[in-house]
Amino acid sequence: MESYDAIVIGVGAVGSATLNELARRGAKVLGLERHEPGHDRGSSHGQTRAIRLAYSEHPDYVPLLRRTFELWRELDGRHKAALYSECGVLEAGPAGGELVSGVLLSAEEHGLEVERMSASALRERLPGVHLPREMEALIEPVAGYLRVEEAIRAMAQEACGRGANLRTQTCVDSWEDRGGSFVVHSGAQSWQTSRLLLAQGAWSSASLLELGIQLEVVRKPQLWFRTASSDYLPEAGFMPFIVETLAGEIHYGFPQLDERGVKVAEHSRGAPVTDPSSLDRELHPQDLTAVTAFLSEHLPGISSDCVAHQVCMYTRSPDEHFIVERHPLHEGLVHAAGLSGHGFKFAPVLGEILADLALEQGTAHPIDFFSSARFDSASS
Repeated sequence: MESYDAIVIGVGAVGSATLNELARRGAKVLGLERHEPGHDRGSSHGQTRAIRLAYSEHPDYVPLLRRTFELWRELDGRHKAALYSECGVLEAGPAGGELVSGVLLSAEEHGLEVERMSASALRERLPGVHLPREMEALIEPVAGYLRVEEAIRAMAQEACGRGANLRTQTCVDSWEDRGGSFVVHSGAQSWQTSRLLLAQGAWSSASLLELGIQLEVVRKPQLWFRTASSDYLPEAGFMPFIVETLAGEIHYGFPQLDERGVKVAEHSRGAPVTDPSSLDRELHPQDLTAVTAFLSEHLPGISSDCVAHQVCMYTRSPDEHFIVERHPLHEGLVHAAGLSGHGFKFAPVLGEILADLALEQGTAHPIDFFSSARFDSASS
């Protein structure tokens, strides 16, 4: 049985970053992936993801964002294809609402630059965006978007170039803790390691159920719409956006980057997924209802003609914050789970953190708030 210093199960966004970081540090490492890096079967595909610094979800993420920005820029600089584009991000919502308040709280606590403006002032700057007067707009200049599939493939390629063994089209059947070592099984093959790292996205539930934590996997369509207006081009200053409507729904989108048009999706809600391996990837009329209503009201220059779609998954923790830690029940087991639809931007720094936890049994990064122990205290 072949033995490794570390084995990474799942080579998506976080797994590819982790594999790359372990290989960079000289570890003999194996990555096991059921598809190919950059595939469209999980949570990290669909052309683009936003990255921003004044984080509305919680100010505690900001130190990790500072580091992940550094790492994305370094990765981008090492590759011919552009992986990160810094063009700013628009965040808008009711004044005092969850989104706007969260951005301003992070900006104030960490001294971050955010431009505030009224709905009418935003209309002058971005004519294609229509906001009710009750809403406020914020623009983060240190923000932009990441090329999802290209970034994952770049990290996986770097890992292999640094000596990692990446086995694709390999479905892990099981792993067992033998007390001081782990054995991972796939068909007739088995591998041994003292450090097992799980980055399985929507397939993460088993390791969390052991801790009494239930993850929720939901179906999330990503939609592309035609537009004849130049208002939604990057050249016109249009940028990635996140909008909380007056009804409390959150939608996000990106400028027109190719012939498919403008990508828009709903961040809120989501139909439950019972089996991630048999996700419904068809487009249904109900997938369009909320998004086309949002377009009609807020981005009227974009038609309701949906010309392309992809379906991904969010894996939500009970509080929609990450779970990243050394597993409390298995010595040598490290996992990242429940990234809740906002984890992709953190992939490089999570790779550093998981490598730290596996090789050094701790990390200097501030991750106490990612511990699963918070759910114990919440239920007591």
